[in-house]
Amino acid sequence: MVLAKLTLQNFRSYSKKIFEFNPGATLIVGPNAIGKTNIVEAVYLLATGKSFRAENEHEMIKVGQQVSRLVGQLGDNELEVDWDARERFVKTYKVNGVGKRQADFVGNLRAVLFSPQDIELVTDGPAVRRRYLDSVLEQIYKDYRLAAHIYEKALRQRNRLLWRIREEGISREQLVYWNNLLITNGQVIHNRRKDYLEFLGLTYDSSVISAERLAKYALEEVAAATTLVGPQRDDFIINHHDRPVKAFGSRGEQRLAVFNIKLKELEYVREITGTAPVLLLDDIFSELDHANRHHILEVIPKQQTIMTTTDLHLVDRSALRRAQLIELG
Repeated sequence: MVLAKLTLQNFRSYSKKIFEFNPGATLIVGPNAIGKTNIVEAVYLLATGKSFRAENEHEMIKVGQQVSRLVGQLGDNELEVDWDARERFVKTYKVNGVGKRQADFVGNLRAVLFSPQDIELVTDGPAVRRRYLDSVLEQIYKDYRLAAHIYEKALRQRNRLLWRIREEGISREQLVYWNNLLITNGQVIHNRRKDYLEFLGLTYDSSVISAERLAKYALEEVAAATTLVGPQRDDFIINHHDRPVKAFGSRGEQRLAVFNIKLKELEYVREITGTAPVLLLDDIFSELDHANRHHILEVIPKQQTIMTTTDLHLVDRSALRRAQLIELG
């Protein structure tokens, strides 16, 4: 699974730019704000259908433009993501020119991302960790992608009904259909998350959804007008020496914990799919100490790797003698 070419059109800072990558390592060098992370983001988008940094999809369209396009050449497959804001905002996915649902688009390319922002896995709240689980598992399992999509839509509908039960006094019988959807799809999400977190060696703080638990919290849910159990409440705990690294770890220990998770993620994707994902390293060399830089350099040759840095001196070029070099700026 090798990304040979990436075409950016009106994407972020790029009007039109084509990047070609070799099957091994590619090192992108340039000053801050030159557009290095935009390249990494584009590859990640082709893998997941989502950005790892944008709060609003409109951000992907170059300022002053109304349409944006990404195209990735992957063997015989051409993957494309388009944004169109001319009349109403529309995002589309294509494989070899044929429109696809996101659930069918994701998984054609797989990527593991390692960036300085990954420290948020430790320091931020449960929503960040749930998004991380989704970003990994949606690339690998179609049943997870479909379950997550159905669950999210059903959850919104159920929460609206809970509000109407509280405010308008409608019958609780209308919840039955949505309860069943949440339970069926929530179990798929739970089982995939459980297996992955066991592989990582992390503690799964799960909120299991079942008919019994929904009944148990029936009154509280109506009062809150929101669903109180299910994978939307999940979390996981990252320990260091059997203590939560968020509360008891130093900044260095927190970064080391995230580093180890990413290495295990890479191993998991390779083991489950039988193919190596693209490894994306976005300006991480300045964040790692010498020992961990050495570990990364050992991993880089095992799959296609696209990495960025502001300073070539941070990278041991002797270990990357055959790396393709792209200089920006």
